[in-house]
This record gives sequence, C-alpha cells and structure tokens, in this order.
Amino acid sequence: MALLRQEHRDGSSSDIPVVVCASENRMGAAMATINSIRSNTDAGLIFYIVTLEGAVALTRQYIERSSLKGIKYKILEFNPVVLRGKVKPDSSRPDLLHPLNFVRFYLPLLDINYNRLIYLDDDVIVQGDIQDLFSIRLQPGHAAAFASDCDLPSTHEMVRSVGMQTTYMGFLDYRKQEIRDLGINPRDCTFNPGVFVWQTCRSGGNRRLPNSWRGGWRRNFQNLYSSAIAGGVATPPMLIVFHGKFTTIDPSWNVRHLGWSPDARYPDSVLDEANLLHWNGRYKPWKYPGVHLDAWERWFIPDPHREILPAAAPERQLKVGFWGVFLEDFND
Repeated sequence: MALLRQEHRDGSSSDIPVVVCASENRMGAAMATINSIRSNTDAGLIFYIVTLEGAVALTRQYIERSSLKGIKYKILEFNPVVLRGKVKPDSSRPDLLHPLNFVRFYLPLLDINYNRLIYLDDDVIVQGDIQDLFSIRLQPGHAAAFASDCDLPSTHEMVRSVGMQTTYMGFLDYRKQEIRDLGINPRDCTFNPGVFVWQTCRSGGNRRLPNSWRGGWRRNFQNLYSSAIAGGVATPPMLIVFHGKFTTIDPSWNVRHLGWSPDARYPDSVLDEANLLHWNGRYKPWKYPGVHLDAWERWFIPDPHREILPAAAPERQLKVGFWGVFLEDFND
C-alpha cells in the first residue's frame, strides 16, 4: 500500500479526514458520496480516496474537471497483493471480493496522519453535517464507533421480512471450536462496518497492523465464518476485532438496508430525518432496480466524459437501451 500521489491541496490539522474507496466501475458512486458530504457542512474536509492503480487517472480527472474541483484530497493506491492468501475465493457474492472492500481492515497502513478519521462505503449519501459524526465522544477503551444492528426499530420489520441477520450467529461459524473459544455470545448484536469513526492512536509513524487485526485475518483464512445469508467477507473480522470495544453512533448516521430489496421502501419521514442513507445490499441506487433513487441522484455528478450515468438517466437509456442497462448491471 502506498501513497501514489499527493495532490497540491493538502489538508490542515483542523480538517476532518474522510476515507472513501473509488473503484473504476463505481466511480460515480464515490463522487456522489463526496459531493453530499461537502455540500452539507461548513467544516474543513480532506478526502482520502483509495483506489487501484488503473483508476488513479480517472479519479483525478473526475474531480479536476467537475464541480468537485477545489476540494482537498489525496489519492491513495491500494495494492491487492496484501490480500493474497487471506480471502476465501468462494463467496456467494463476487462483488464482495473486490480488493477495495478490504481497505477498511488496512486503515492503519494508509498514509493518513490524523488521530481520528471517518470511513464511509461508496453506497452512502450524507444528509447531515459530518462534523456531528466526527465529534462523537468515544467511551474509555474504545477505538471506534459503529451503528449497532439492533438500534433501528423502524426497520426491524423489514429486516425480519427479508431474512437479514443482526447477531453474531449470522456471521460466525459456531460449529468451530476457535469461534466458541472467543467467548462471543452468538445472540450479541452485530454492527455495520460500512460507516464508522476510528481513533487511530498513531504515534512514531507506526504502520503495522495491530495484533488483534492480524488475528481477525488469520481466522478469515481458516474459514471460520458462517455461510449464512449475512456471512459477508470483510465484515466478520471486524466483528471479532471490535466486539465489546466500540461506541454506538446515533442510528440516524447509518440508516441502512436500502439496497436489500427492490420492494422494501422507507417512509419519507425516515429518509428526511436520516443524517446518512446507506444502500448496503445488492440493489444500488445507480442500478436497476434500485429504490429511493431520487435521494441518491440529487448528489450525483456526471463524469467529464459523461460515460458514468445513473440507471434512470435518459442519456443512459438512449445510449444502451433498457435491456442494455439491465445486462450491464447484471454483469458488474
């Protein structure tokens, strides 16, 4: 992992550092996330945009030739070689095996010289002031803040209706002795690792992964995680590392499951009061058939060449036709 390019707009010590991953085929999503953040705060920001080598030029062009020009940012290149031997190849959702999906686990190695940062998935839209999330008071002994999967009562009915898991039983394979030896109650509530605040506690330029993080990856390699519907790939190691060691963020800062079913819709009141909307799941707001597209598309910024368009854009429909859009998204 290396700092590929340090852009000329460096941040200051008072800026809020936000980490967002930007893959080539989801670049428009990352830019919509960034646009929503900077449009809803007066705070100083610096964006750490993590991507792969082949998408560095596109990332820079997207920013410099759009209305995002002027933001403070650094582009970081993630080297997929660090994942060799650590990721199971038999995921039921191949999209979860994209190298950038594991960046959150390597945050200690990124060249980010701040004591605290915010990490966001690229399928989120921020409607509140990011300062409020960044300023959360962590409980003593905690290094991060996440949204608990048991803190969204307005969505519990929907969660049950689509069979989603909200406890460790859905992520860890309790048939394995090493999992049982962890002493984690299978009924404990899990948390969502797509939105979190992390206290880096960095000193002396240390770039090593903490022992607890390395242990999480070792267990991943040993195939100790559940194959249940909630299984995931990068989530279980985070659940192990931060079990009982995280502060809970306000539920409005991760109103999620918007991407779990094209038939499940939130009331407008829930969407309006949310500080952050999260389309975790298969159905993204830039694909057909997503839900609550208008809440995402208002922040979308077309790329300079207008090759990246949301699913509902007339230009995209004319360019490839309805079935072209469907097949294009199906093959992503």
